Amino acid sequence: MKPHPIQNACGDVGKLANRLIHGDCIEVMQSLPTGSMDFILTDPPYLVKYQSRDGRSIMNDDNDRWLLPAFEEMHRVLKDNSFCISFYGWHKVDRFMDAWKRVGFRPVGHFTFIKHYASSQSFTQFAHENAYLLIKGNPDRPQKAPRDVMPWGKYTGNKLHPTQKPVEPLGALIEAYTVPGALVLDPFSGSASTAVAARSKGRAFFAIEKDPAYYGIAKKRLFADA
Repeated sequence: MKPHPIQNACGDVGKLANRLIHGDCIEVMQSLPTGSMDFILTDPPYLVKYQSRDGRSIMNDDNDRWLLPAFEEMHRVLKDNSFCISFYGWHKVDRFMDAWKRVGFRPVGHFTFIKHYASSQSFTQFAHENAYLLIKGNPDRPQKAPRDVMPWGKYTGNKLHPTQKPVEPLGALIEAYTVPGALVLDPFSGSASTAVAARSKGRAFFAIEKDPAYYGIAKKRLFADA
């Protein structure tokens, strides 16, 4: 397999801090050292062929071919006895759970984020988001575990990404499951909300985004003042 262009830089874990990479997350993670990440917080495609009201879509949201290999790499690059939090599509939970368990993750908690608005309506009004807390190995319990039901925070308006997450709840999760200076991985970076949240809490980030449009938005958001 041809090495990814960041292969040389990734030989030194210290050089991974605060990096935003444009590329396929599976290929990029294959070039990362085993056990190089302290924590993973990610919002992968939900496998629902999502399209926003203004016509924006999510790359690879129409198939699950990436699901198992992506989480295989996430499990490999995550340090032993560490946490991974993944959002997911609730009506595709069987596919996500199967992939997580097959690669070695163990679910130990589940978060529900309550919105003060409904993002859409069908048989019910959709007014929450979900994420699973997964572990690799047997990490210590956090000193102050967050509640498994928490507010979603201020509505972003999805201005930067069609499924943009607010920074506040992401920051609360990062603060609970990492220590200052930890390296936080988000393989499905989107507009880089996880990276922004990590930086706001004194953590480093390693973010990957495949879509060139959202990569450009993330780059501007993270490094506009650089």
